[in-house]
Amino acid sequence: MSTELGMPSLGVPHGTAGVPRLGEDATPQTKKEFTSDQEVRWCPGCGDYAILASVQGFLPELGLKRENIVFVSGIGCSSRFPYYLDTYGMHSIHGRAPAIATGLATSRADLSVWVVTGDGDALSIGGNHLIHALRRNVNMTILLFNNQIYGLTKGQYSPTSEVGKVTKSTPMGSVDHPFNPVSLALGAEATFVARTMDSDRKHLTGILKAAAAHRGTSLVEIYQNCPIFNDGAFDLIKDRSQQEARIVHLTDGERVQVGPEDDRQVLVRAAGGAMEFVPASEVGEREVVVHDATAGDPTQAFALSRLDSPQMTHVPMGIFRNVVRPTYDDLVRAQVDAAVDTGGGPATDEDLDALIHGRDTWTVA
Repeated sequence: MSTELGMPSLGVPHGTAGVPRLGEDATPQTKKEFTSDQEVRWCPGCGDYAILASVQGFLPELGLKRENIVFVSGIGCSSRFPYYLDTYGMHSIHGRAPAIATGLATSRADLSVWVVTGDGDALSIGGNHLIHALRRNVNMTILLFNNQIYGLTKGQYSPTSEVGKVTKSTPMGSVDHPFNPVSLALGAEATFVARTMDSDRKHLTGILKAAAAHRGTSLVEIYQNCPIFNDGAFDLIKDRSQQEARIVHLTDGERVQVGPEDDRQVLVRAAGGAMEFVPASEVGEREVVVHDATAGDPTQAFALSRLDSPQMTHVPMGIFRNVVRPTYDDLVRAQVDAAVDTGGGPATDEDLDALIHGRDTWTVA
């Protein structure tokens, strides 16, 4: 049984289990209570404003105490996020937000941990930290803002910029092959992977809810416009006259299709294992690919992520994968509890002294 966005609704541990909640008689929280007194400083028209408004509006629905929510960011335009939320937060160092968030999530089961990062911060210097957080399945939600450019440092190409991109650092055009963040996350066997965009408030909020409910690492790629250094990067799928023909809405348990009803195309498996869209009138229902976000094998989800192209002919949106697997932080805490229960107990000064003066030490002349 699942919801519209593919979120399992029964028998699954909630992502915020163990985090203190407001009492039943408490006054419901509002967006205002999650809005800090700091002046928001992004360029006019930046997509970050829309994402911030969605997050501030969604957080009260969690019903959690604000002091038990923490946002960790790295470096970049998106990384100013913690300043604008009235929760705990940390503006950390370049690319290392997932590492810091891992420590928080592991040591503090009473926290709802969020990471805010960008395509440069997460996929360049932070690539190693990102994939290992996904692999370990730490209980955190990662919001990856993808504007396909370095904004804070004034317009260099990023790991998601298209081939041929002319920027200050690639005046003759980029020769790098870009990352597909969703494919990367699925390759790291992330348990929750989704995509949405800044201008679709309803869809963005729905994805945020599902990501927060997931217990494990949730990776949400958010297409975000940079009006100064990469304006219009996603105009083709933001144009209402183009959306129906280009955006592939992924709904768990339903067939994968695109286009208006009178020109509907459905996804089928082609020769060689690839997938392609064909007119619905040309194939039978049994041949059509049905989306299964909860499949243990990520192969089909990965194939869906490969439908992307620089031309944005077909762009999948929604939850690609949402599966249950033990989380790193729950397992570590269980080991600590087991050690205490079997008489190991917490470390003492004597234990530390024995470690320092053990056989695995050397005297350097």
